[in-house]
Amino acid sequence: MHEGVKSIRYAALAAVAGLVLTGCGDEPDSNSGSNPTTSAPTSSSTTTGGLPLTVTRTGGFAGFDDRVVLGADGIASVSKRGKDPVRCRLDAGLLTTITDAVKQIDWTDVGTTKPTVRYPDDMIIAVAASGGLTRLEDPKVKPLVTPVSQLLTEATVPPGKLCKAV
Repeated sequence: MHEGVKSIRYAALAAVAGLVLTGCGDEPDSNSGSNPTTSAPTSSSTTTGGLPLTVTRTGGFAGFDDRVVLGADGIASVSKRGKDPVRCRLDAGLLTTITDAVKQIDWTDVGTTKPTVRYPDDMIIAVAASGGLTRLEDPKVKPLVTPVSQLLTEATVPPGKLCKAV
């Protein structure tokens, strides 16, 4: 498949994920423009950390600038460029799934390097917890791929079924 078509597909997927993430977050900070992380599978070791988990989605052809901060209390603060911040309470089941996934990751092994744009219209979805920061596609944070995707899908403005406004 042509490389340009692949890039467009990835950008579209990232844009959809960003729209979901935008509806359930806190105000973005000045560093949120390029905080994507990769997720990689980790087998057993976990860190002492857990929540809060910060998910940022930036870039892409739609120009995303979204940030979701999920606290241990299940409250998600969602911010999106040009929109007022929204707070919502995450469904207990999704919160447990995310918390369990965060605990499976060795965040000290993830690193702290801020993800950067790799090509034009690169959409960066980054995850940060316990001092680690990486793109969601990093194999080290693989346990977070599905729950973060669900978080981005369900935590919309107005909040969706799994994230009720508070």
